Amino acid sequence: MMNIPESAENYLETIFVLSRDGGPVRAIDVANALGYSKPSVSIALRNLRENGHVTVDSGHINLSESGRAVAESMHERHVVISDWLIALGVEPATAHADACKIEHVLSEQSFAAIKFFLKNA
Repeated sequence: MMNIPESAENYLETIFVLSRDGGPVRAIDVANALGYSKPSVSIALRNLRENGHVTVDSGHINLSESGRAVAESMHERHVVISDWLIALGVEPATAHADACKIEHVLSEQSFAAIKFFLKNA
């Protein structure tokens, strides 16, 4: 994994999820999805753009190759961890909230072990 701040990972994952329907992603969409103010999102997007993770063209946000790699990795972690917790009997809302936290701190080794266990369970 790249060493980027947790907040940047959250922004990239959110942009990825919002873009899956094929429509353009705008800053207001990200702000609404995360519950953040538009100015906060604008600052974060500027940082993501400066670090080469997103491009912004006519107000539409697109993930760069590096941004997409981080976003897809975080999204996979979120889905796998959420599904694992739900399978263990955790309520879905709690599982998703916990996965949002765990996905950022779990080592590659532990995540690979969870995926292996789930695949072979």
